[in-house]
Amino acid sequence: MSSHAYTQELHLASLAVQRAALLTKQLLSAVDKGSLSKSDDSPVTIADFAAQASIIAAIHHTFPNDDIVGEEDATALRENPILLERTWELATTVHLDDEASEALLYTPQTREELLDLIDLGARGQCRRGTRAWTLDPVDGTATFIRGQQYAVCLSLVEDGEQKLGIIGCPNLDLGSGRVAEDLVDRDGYGLLLTAIAGQGAFIQPMGTGALLSGEQLERVPQITEGSEVRFVDTQESTSQRLDLHEKIAAHLTCPWPNEVDLWSAQMRYIAIAVRGGCNSFIKVPLKSSYRSKIWDHSGGMLIAQELGCVVTDLDGRPVDCGLGRTLADCHGMVVAPASIHSRILEAVRAVRAANQ
Repeated sequence: MSSHAYTQELHLASLAVQRAALLTKQLLSAVDKGSLSKSDDSPVTIADFAAQASIIAAIHHTFPNDDIVGEEDATALRENPILLERTWELATTVHLDDEASEALLYTPQTREELLDLIDLGARGQCRRGTRAWTLDPVDGTATFIRGQQYAVCLSLVEDGEQKLGIIGCPNLDLGSGRVAEDLVDRDGYGLLLTAIAGQGAFIQPMGTGALLSGEQLERVPQITEGSEVRFVDTQESTSQRLDLHEKIAAHLTCPWPNEVDLWSAQMRYIAIAVRGGCNSFIKVPLKSSYRSKIWDHSGGMLIAQELGCVVTDLDGRPVDCGLGRTLADCHGMVVAPASIHSRILEAVRAVRAANQ
């Protein structure tokens, strides 16, 4: 990877994500992952809290003036001393075994600092005119708990535009040539995918110390026929119009459901990037008011875009990452190779119009 304007940021962020991925891997072997439910009924574990604290500690220590937008807040930890103690232990005992790499990072020194770092992310906003990091410590907590696919996600956004994407996939194993929840890397530490705006996307194995060498990813095939579309979806979703997803696939005459079914939104971008049995995804929300959280898409979107995909909302508008903690102007999602994106968008419009 050649030198670029964000060399320091990318190196630090990649190390921070790798350390957080190791932290989550360590918890995977625990029978009790310290899980609880949030107000929206989604699960959260001590891995979410510890990984958010670990990553924010590293980023905030080196770039104290940057905003940080993280998914979690520390309320549950402040109310539960046992949960706090387990989070503290996990966040402060996992280190990279390469001293030079670990020295670039930072570890919370007190429990109160750990709580404050988590809450720093909870208060963060991603606004135009600012530089902000977006962070999802464990995207796909439900599948993480089951030992399936999940992602540790970090991105850098400047003035509403993605500049860096860093996605750690601790369970990703590409030996079979496809991505699936249960095709898990049980012997290694998974894979790290990164992207720099305008310079492509890259993939490398994750390890326990210094960053390992990787390679540039090939651009996605530019298909032209609707029948060549292969959607990645999630049949477990309760927030999407899966009935319309099926009708859109029928309109394109492509298979549905496709064999690639992933809970984590960020893992869907990754599956497209690594040609893991899919090349597109759509999201038609159940509610018209629904807006995605920025940390579920920023970074992964950039990786897909750098490989030749177009990402828009259901009306074909580009995604604006400078509107706070959500993609506030973005209703739904269409992600596909540039050559077929407009065709999928037409199918989306036709199906939605027929089912109003």
